[in-house]
Amino acid sequence: MDGVESEPTRIMLGVNESSIKGYPHASISSRGAFEWTLQKIVPSNFSHFKLLFLHVQVPLSLSLDLLDSIYASPEDFQAMKNRDKARGLHLLEYFVGRCEEIVVSCEAWLKKGDPKEVICHEVTRVHPDFLVVGSRGLGPFQKVFVGTVSEFCAKHAECPVITIKRKADQAPQDPVDD
Repeated sequence: MDGVESEPTRIMLGVNESSIKGYPHASISSRGAFEWTLQKIVPSNFSHFKLLFLHVQVPLSLSLDLLDSIYASPEDFQAMKNRDKARGLHLLEYFVGRCEEIVVSCEAWLKKGDPKEVICHEVTRVHPDFLVVGSRGLGPFQKVFVGTVSEFCAKHAECPVITIKRKADQAPQDPVDD
């Protein structure tokens, strides 16, 4: 082992933006998972770690399936796509900026699709040492309708998965918000 430098531990974090209206920032759960990772896994020896941030955006067509009807011109749809991409980049910029402040190596990228499936696909493609995801702490009734990315990833990702629960004092009034 003399003179041989080991590869850094690669930690993938699935991050999302807040669903609280008018709050285009990292979700409470994403920030919590990131901060937990910094405090518990990467507390001081930053050179031995590389953080991999993945933000999955739900495509416009999937989000429109939940609506009864919508009228929009092609320009409206293009504006929505551009806005979503800009918001996604802003989200990743938050995490990359924090990594630059503390000098920890990182990568970040956007994908489109069903978050739970895309995260598991990216785990298979990238081969991180483990995956960290936040959990909103939904109750059984809410899980049926909203689903949980963290539970799906824990069952299907091809690496160890750490799920970080949101603290009780961080929960918004509506538990679906994050």
